[in-house]
Amino acid sequence: MKVEQVMDRLCAKYGHETEYLQAVREVLESVEEVYNLHPEFEEANIIERIVEPDRIFTFKVVWHDDKGRTQVNTGYRVQFNNALGPYKGGVRFHPSVTLSTLKFLGFEQTFKNALTTLPMGGAKGGSDFSPKGKSKAEVMRFCQAYITELWRHIGAETDVPAGDIGVAGREIGFMYGWYKKLARENTGVFTGKGTGWGGSLIRPEATGFGAVYFVQHILQLHGMDMAGQTVALSGFGNVAWGAALKATELGAKVVAISGPDGYIYDEQGLNAEKIAFMTELRDSCNDVVAPYAERFAGATFVAGKKPWELKVDVAMPCAIQNELDGSDARALIANKVRCVAEVSNMGCTPEAISELVGHKMLFAPGKAVNAGGVSVSGLEMSQNAMKYSWTREEVDGKLRQIMSNIHEACLKFGRQPDGYVSYVKGANIAGFMKVAQAMLEQGA
Repeated sequence: MKVEQVMDRLCAKYGHETEYLQAVREVLESVEEVYNLHPEFEEANIIERIVEPDRIFTFKVVWHDDKGRTQVNTGYRVQFNNALGPYKGGVRFHPSVTLSTLKFLGFEQTFKNALTTLPMGGAKGGSDFSPKGKSKAEVMRFCQAYITELWRHIGAETDVPAGDIGVAGREIGFMYGWYKKLARENTGVFTGKGTGWGGSLIRPEATGFGAVYFVQHILQLHGMDMAGQTVALSGFGNVAWGAALKATELGAKVVAISGPDGYIYDEQGLNAEKIAFMTELRDSCNDVVAPYAERFAGATFVAGKKPWELKVDVAMPCAIQNELDGSDARALIANKVRCVAEVSNMGCTPEAISELVGHKMLFAPGKAVNAGGVSVSGLEMSQNAMKYSWTREEVDGKLRQIMSNIHEACLKFGRQPDGYVSYVKGANIAGFMKVAQAMLEQGA
């Protein structure tokens, strides 16, 4: 396998799908050497099969707003690979959603889910619909219209959607409730459900919790601990909220969060009251963090900038893809930041990753760092199958172990001759080999 040959073919077919092509290139460049040691993979044409989704559903979503006007959005579901188990991946409602975005997310999800060792394939879905500014009734009608088009193609042993940007417990509830009416069955076909009707404890916090556990393993490997570290987060939604909760609990000081309008610098660090205020900001529909500085004395709002210019110990992008670029990476390097961990999917641009890895920074990619969310989704599937619920402590213990196992897998495949650990290579190879071997054993 030669990466450029594969990429040339994909670019000829999907040249406009830049996010998808970026994700494929990163994985292929990491696995090329190992892949070529396995002629059986080449004989079975694994690369050509693994970079293309199994199927894509694209559909019109017609719904009515509160004034009775007909509205039309585009809905998608990308079922990428089910070699390891049912398709599994979130649903994103945001105006920026495109097929390219969902193909990149589904591709990443395939290897992320493989790293968890839980039996889950990779998928992603969503729509260019935005819940912001919509009434509860409008959101419900849209969710029902979306599921009306999709319900025949999902199921507890087929494809299990979850939440993502723009899709939280409310939206999951509306979609699951409508699925039950249409399918006439009460199965765990969605994860991220309410804890009173099949959801798992700590699921809302899980992505952030798992990310902090992973960073803790990185630091401990290099003789450090989470306690005493200063942390900059981007975003202020569920993921950043969970990361702030766990980092603070472990003794770190979270000094920055951010939004589209700029970032907050709080030298005193976040506490329980400030972290709780993050949920108020998230639910306000204003999509800004500036009110934090108005609420808490000593906090500063910096308009139009990202928090990567701050001198901190740990930087954790938690918002959206490609949010940390080459200039940001150079600022982090100049400020001697100890660790950069992608919590958002593909949170760093290729240039940023090249800068960070080139300077031997402690850097870990999203498919390893943010696997905590889908891990607890997998645990929710297990609880649903057993018709049983684990305690918060039990779920958290299993999450800790999964993140530890992912870190060990990254070390196994990512440790370089000079001792540096390439978490990018380690995560990509570990996930790829698991999926590729399953595909080989199951035949074409």
